[in-house]
Amino acid sequence: MGGPKALVELDGEPLVRRALRVLADGGCEPLVVVLGAAAAEVAEIVPSDVHMTVAEDWAEGMGASLRAGLAALEALSPVPDAALIHLVDLPGVTAAAVARLGGGSDPDVLLRAAYDGKPAHPVLIGRSHWSGVRATAIGDAGARAYLAGHPDLALVECGDLADPDDVDTPEQLARYRPR
Repeated sequence: MGGPKALVELDGEPLVRRALRVLADGGCEPLVVVLGAAAAEVAEIVPSDVHMTVAEDWAEGMGASLRAGLAALEALSPVPDAALIHLVDLPGVTAAAVARLGGGSDPDVLLRAAYDGKPAHPVLIGRSHWSGVRATAIGDAGARAYLAGHPDLALVECGDLADPDDVDTPEQLARYRPR
């Protein structure tokens, strides 16, 4: 993408601000953003009411960011019952999909968005699962190992509300621009 995805713009809006807007519009609060590559530059465009934390080991992959985000949530007072995990490179995820998933927030919840039955993002992880997620969040797999086959995991169909495809190239990002 030529730089950190958080700073890449879609319709004049950096992806990090777009992701935060989708979360807020979907009913999430408090908002926590995990910074990694170009943390200082990204921090400059994060709204002041958003909690920020830096994953110093961000180059390790998504697992480092997930661990840092959950630790930041645990440091809040009060500690939220659940964390809705959303990635900056998913511009097709909508506030409606976030709201559908976030409606079941409690400490034991474990929900994952599905698109035509296929699991994807976002993911809602109740506080009782955070230590297990952190223990298995290694490399670029994030919570995948924890979620795989977990008996408490429920899929929530969001294919009617959003597009789960991530953007890794300018060509992929172009699909989300108005025609």
